[in-house]
Amino acid sequence: MADPTLDPFNPEARGHWIRLRTLIVLRWIAIAGQLIAITVAQTVFDLNLDLGLCYLAVGASVVANLIAIFIFPENKRLTESEVVSMLLFDITQLSFLLFLTGGLHNPFALLILAPVTISASALQLRSTIYLGTVALVLISLVGLYHIPLRTNDGFIMRMPQDFLFGFWLAIIIGLAFLAGYARRVSIEIHAMSDALLATQMALVREQKLTDLGGVVAAAAHELGTPLATIKLVSSELVSELDDPDMVEDARLISEQADRCRDILRSMGRAGKDDKHLQRAPMDTVIREAAEPHLGRGKEIRFDVSPLEGGETQQPLILRRPEIIHGLRNLIQNAVDFSRTTVWVDAHWNENEVVIRIIDDGAGFPSHVIGRLGDPFLKRRKSEAERAKRPEYEGMGLGLFIAKTLLERSGARLAFSNGSDPFLRREETLERNGAIIEVFWPRDRISQTQSETIGALGENEPIRV
Repeated sequence: MADPTLDPFNPEARGHWIRLRTLIVLRWIAIAGQLIAITVAQTVFDLNLDLGLCYLAVGASVVANLIAIFIFPENKRLTESEVVSMLLFDITQLSFLLFLTGGLHNPFALLILAPVTISASALQLRSTIYLGTVALVLISLVGLYHIPLRTNDGFIMRMPQDFLFGFWLAIIIGLAFLAGYARRVSIEIHAMSDALLATQMALVREQKLTDLGGVVAAAAHELGTPLATIKLVSSELVSELDDPDMVEDARLISEQADRCRDILRSMGRAGKDDKHLQRAPMDTVIREAAEPHLGRGKEIRFDVSPLEGGETQQPLILRRPEIIHGLRNLIQNAVDFSRTTVWVDAHWNENEVVIRIIDDGAGFPSHVIGRLGDPFLKRRKSEAERAKRPEYEGMGLGLFIAKTLLERSGARLAFSNGSDPFLRREETLERNGAIIEVFWPRDRISQTQSETIGALGENEPIRV
């Protein structure tokens, strides 16, 4: 991607997701609240405030908003540094206003949490730590140094020292807790958003590959007539020409036309719009899904057989892109982590279709087996782990994509391990690694027996 700030998978680009208009609206709300608080404090509670400096602090926010409105377009997306600058200004402005109005004796000191929470939700960790540190320092300073709240009668409104310290401590704990909570939720949302986008991209790619067969079939259909014409004319030239060299050239043209016809015919048969290939035997579909990983140095064994009480004839199942791509991701994961062998078992009965993928690797780590199928970043690998499997750079997205695509087709997935991790090597079974089971209701993935018997009928005409 040419512009990294537009990359949805780049965490540094998330500052560009915040519109200037959003922060301007939030600041107008803060300005209105500050003006109302100053007016009520003066008229209702009869407080003696330095109105000139208070209105100067509020006016600074008004001027900043007006400058942003008139200089920048409404749809401007802010960079990380621009968002930090705006939030830093808000923290400083609020701290100065608190200094003028009693410091921590002013209950509105709690609003210092808002800019840091916004930062934790939208910005990188270093920006949130920076703004949180500034907020902590400034709120501590205004707790020590501030203009006391006085009534017009000279009475100073202040809290007891114990309550004041407790309020300061609550604000500090609130800064850390709310920032951490907001950041954790934001990370989960971003991870899910990125993973769903990756899933959609994978499905679109698989759909394009599926549609390519239809394009090939259309090309074979459209080129059939000109190739037949070339064949006819070249055959006539062979019978009419006297020059042996020219006859040989005409015969070569005829042979090449036949060759083009045969190539297009064979490619057209691979078209996914062909009704014969919209559904295929279960064995064919799982072998197609495993095909890219057959030559990776690991043995893949297939077992296609009915469950107890099931019919012996294997069902025709749908060749939908999400099914093939989802199974392919699961087989890739098994090949990545197996030692020598991967087993792909497919079984069925009248109610259910089951595909089980097993490897002879170390199995799923016990601390993540409950989270399998969710997008999450793995811990940083050690040099020894990277040397052991340098080609693998997993982020948890592969299983998430597979799970999402297969569930979209009506499947249910289960993850487990094939052996007890505390057994010795010689005590383990052959299939001792990770186990992934995919269950479909028979009617969601397979034709019924009545649909299987009989002719498919003519393919629908290709319209161009």
